[in-house]
Amino acid sequence: MSTHPGLTATPLTGDLLRGALDLERTEHGVLPHRLPARARAQNTDGRLAMAESQPSGVRLAIRTRATVVELDTLPTKRAYVGAPPRPDGVYELLVDGRLTDRAAVSGGNTLTIDMNAGSAEVLPGSAGTLRFSGLSGDMKDIEIWLPHNETTELVALRTDAPVEPVPDRGRAVWLHHGSSISHGSDAAGPTTTWPALAAALGGVELVNLGFAGSALLDPFTARALRDTPADRISVKIGINLVNTDVMRLRAFTPAVHGFLDTIREGHPATPLLVVSPVLCPIHEHTPGPSALDHSALGEGKLNFRAAGDPAETAAGKLTLSTIRDELARIVEQRAAEDPNLHYLDGRELYGEADSEELPLPDALHPDAATHRRIGERFAKLAFHTGGPLAVAGTGPVESGAAQGHS
Repeated sequence: MSTHPGLTATPLTGDLLRGALDLERTEHGVLPHRLPARARAQNTDGRLAMAESQPSGVRLAIRTRATVVELDTLPTKRAYVGAPPRPDGVYELLVDGRLTDRAAVSGGNTLTIDMNAGSAEVLPGSAGTLRFSGLSGDMKDIEIWLPHNETTELVALRTDAPVEPVPDRGRAVWLHHGSSISHGSDAAGPTTTWPALAAALGGVELVNLGFAGSALLDPFTARALRDTPADRISVKIGINLVNTDVMRLRAFTPAVHGFLDTIREGHPATPLLVVSPVLCPIHEHTPGPSALDHSALGEGKLNFRAAGDPAETAAGKLTLSTIRDELARIVEQRAAEDPNLHYLDGRELYGEADSEELPLPDALHPDAATHRRIGERFAKLAFHTGGPLAVAGTGPVESGAAQGHS
């Protein structure tokens, strides 16, 4: 634990965190959640439970003169039977908005997943300590972005100077919902998921409700979006509905309307952008479900294939092209009475030319370079002057400008 006896502990409370909708008290400390307790109580899916507890976009935000900051955390790391070990989750330190340091916490719980057997087992572990030192003694805003893909209980915060919450900086709050791509999939770190990059470039405060494998038009997710304060909202709909094969076109259309209706109950005039799927060649014209390529798993790699039959689209099975056409039609219909509702074709973020240059490594998820490209394009298309989520003072987006990254 702490190696610095001169540090003072500060209670971990909700006012020190950004991007979480709920904070659960645990036997070790607090666990940030990206769905409220009522929504979690209505969920019976273990994959969504894991995804919403992984703190994508959640960050500790403090103002302090501290030169040393220690954070004890209890991570839950994932391991897949037959696959190479996953790297530890990354914590990223921002000082006055600029990326200053990166670190990881070893140890913690281990969740071992057997994708062939469909089983999972948790091995308990111990908390570890994250330490950032050598910081200036000036008053500064510090953000510690938690690992986007690793459930993280916060156990203790210690510093060598008093801390207070970062005050409201007057930025618009952007609330986003999507799938594993929005969650962060294979981004290099929590500030380089495409939503985090887009938020930095757009000058907005991110609340990321991207849930791996779980953007399924769940009513409780719609209610979470409805009840969360926001100045700009986007929902990225499609890929999970195909790769889980959970509904047909007949159910999809009213489900989208219901999802948007629920959001509008809480945000009747907030700019709302519906984003269709980015290009995913295996599912453009072939329905789901997505299936694990077992031969690749035997070689220590994760890879996916489309297991549906293109002929089944006649019976209403969903493909990405079908979903894009229907989303465009739905938004056009609704926009006649809702001028703040907009549509963005996801292929403008990642399309044919991008797929040739930066193919999806496992056939479903983008890599770190593709996250950057999607984030930069979204910021330019959505947040710049004249965009559907435009924020005053946001001009043309320059590549590489986010978070001090080069």
